[in-house]
Amino acid sequence: MSSQNIKTSHMSTLPVEKLDKLVARWQTLQSELSKGASSATFAKLSKEFSDLDPVVATIQALRRAEEERRDLGAILEDTSADAEMTQLASEELEQLEPRIAELEHALRVQLLPKDAADDKSVIMEVRAGAGGDEAALFAADLYRMYLRYAEAKGWKTEIISVSENDLGGYKEIIASITGKGAFARLKFESGVHRVQRIPATEASGRIHTSAATVAVLPEAEDIDIEIRPEDLRIDTMRSSGAGGQHVNTTDSAVRITHLPTGLIVTSNEKSQHQNRARAMQVLRSRLYDIERQKLDDERAAQRRGQVGSGDRSQRIRTYNFPQGRVTDHRINLTLYKLDKVMEGDLDEIIDALVADHQAALLAAEGGA
Repeated sequence: MSSQNIKTSHMSTLPVEKLDKLVARWQTLQSELSKGASSATFAKLSKEFSDLDPVVATIQALRRAEEERRDLGAILEDTSADAEMTQLASEELEQLEPRIAELEHALRVQLLPKDAADDKSVIMEVRAGAGGDEAALFAADLYRMYLRYAEAKGWKTEIISVSENDLGGYKEIIASITGKGAFARLKFESGVHRVQRIPATEASGRIHTSAATVAVLPEAEDIDIEIRPEDLRIDTMRSSGAGGQHVNTTDSAVRITHLPTGLIVTSNEKSQHQNRARAMQVLRSRLYDIERQKLDDERAAQRRGQVGSGDRSQRIRTYNFPQGRVTDHRINLTLYKLDKVMEGDLDEIIDALVADHQAALLAAEGGA
């Protein structure tokens, strides 16, 4: 390895001044927290510190590795060093280079612009698409898949509204999934999911294709979106279950119409008060998602071609039961473990989607 290659610092491709500022800010936060920040600012400072801590750890690890590389380079350039020492330094340097490259990549990913909604909980909407009863049964299978995934992550799931068919499938189900980072993991699930299988109702054994749509919205808080009372029309009606059967005789179901956008949200549990709160929760998240989509559209030129653009008309995944495979069309990933995926084993797919999204962002930043 030539001395020219030894001296070349990969760090030159990273914003050194920005890294110095991040380390300085981390040190300031550490000092302020150790002194005992006021209760009003402690939570805010702690959040900023916890966000910065892994980034600074990577910066420090990279700088230590680069310093070690410089030391090894000095040994290799020293003409008075004995052959054994030179050989040892050369071997250590060869092992160090991949480690530096890994740290650089990790740091670039950590420095990517963060999606402000990533830490939020989500509102998930699953609806049957083309395919009649089989599509509704598939929608129910998809919801159970996400339910099991949420349980494995320790997230809380609560059904907000559901419309069933006579076979136990879901024409539509809306649920909240509460847990830190839920949106970051689930946001790439929005889109059209297609299933290929022999329906239980199919006597001839023919494979049918049907579909369901999934929408994943970041759960909005009161501070995220302002809804004026005069923009709402709230109607009460009788709750109804599958097949139109009345589950009670009180006017407990709530339908809220957001007049400026025409959005309509319903909730039909037994408590009218709870229905109103849940319907407002969904409405707020849908309006928040609309605002996010507007911002996304404004940045479309920079984000073109990236995963997770929110285009829900796109077929994103196919579940082929006869072959036991699931294919994500956005990243050309095919796994032959459909049974495990339907049991909520989604991390391999989601990890690949996240990595692909990060790669697209890095390319857009000029850091690929």
